[in-house]
Amino acid sequence: MILRKKLLVILMFSASFVFGQKADAIDSSKRESQIKHRNSLGSSFFMLGNLLEDAPDYVLLTYGYRLTKKDRLFVEFNTWKYAEPLGTYGNSKEMYPGFIRAFGIGVGYQRFLWRGLFTTIQATPFMKQYHDINDDKTQKGFQLYLQLIAGYRFEFFKKRWYLEPAIALKYWPVDTNYPVDFKLIQKGTPKYIFEPSLNFGFKF
Repeated sequence: MILRKKLLVILMFSASFVFGQKADAIDSSKRESQIKHRNSLGSSFFMLGNLLEDAPDYVLLTYGYRLTKKDRLFVEFNTWKYAEPLGTYGNSKEMYPGFIRAFGIGVGYQRFLWRGLFTTIQATPFMKQYHDINDDKTQKGFQLYLQLIAGYRFEFFKKRWYLEPAIALKYWPVDTNYPVDFKLIQKGTPKYIFEPSLNFGFKF
């Protein structure tokens, strides 16, 4: 008799656990189904710099997918050219005898902490093409470009469009195959920089 009571209690607890887990799964599924627009396409307002006389030919295109209300993964295509060390970009005392054209496809993870406040980690491998002062291609290099970003997302027009002002710590631990004359200017410059960003996008 005591054994039967014990078995009955165990069965009741087991049933409660199983059905409770199913109910939680259903509730979670309902919560996730409330995400109306999981996909997004975005870019950067900094591409307006291409209108300047010394244009960087900067292009950024991002595709993102919202896993949950707090978690988003994205893939990003990025290309630009620069004629000075990245660690002193905008304040370099010496310029390269030519320029670097970089092409990269990166991946990132964005976490929303509270309302629009977010942090992002991102890694982009860049293939670099060196150009000399006559715009002739010389040799190629590789760069691993890492970013740690903090910012805030503002949403507009029924939350379909967004704007993300942010600040980023950018760090490139791997940066290879500089031509000798480029390397002399690169030597001793930092491998990191803090920079602002101003991205925008559309959700669908």
